[in-house]
Amino acid sequence: MNETIRTLWRTNWLLVIAFAVALTLTVVFGIRTTAFFLYWSSHQNLPVAGWMTAGYVAKSYRVDIEVVREAIGLDPEGHDRRPIARIAADRGVPVIELIDDINEALRAAKPDAADERQ
Repeated sequence: MNETIRTLWRTNWLLVIAFAVALTLTVVFGIRTTAFFLYWSSHQNLPVAGWMTAGYVAKSYRVDIEVVREAIGLDPEGHDRRPIARIAADRGVPVIELIDDINEALRAAKPDAADERQ
């Protein structure tokens, strides 16, 4: 076995390095995919809170981000990543007002999600 590896290294060192890089990337992306799957499988339909961004709410409820952005008056095509609490503070409105708007939009977009939140 040791001799085989030495022979491969001497004759095809570039191929051995490419294989090692490919194997490393496969492991890294496999772990990353598993971590994302485990995280989002346990974070579905969480109650909307001020620390969440529009994208987080959309991903949690499995709706298009445009639904959430329109509910709080953001540009549907924009890239605003501020948390809901900061958007409310910038507008001078209570956070609960924006959360209520989001919940109404979620009920309209996905009526079965409202039952799961209770």
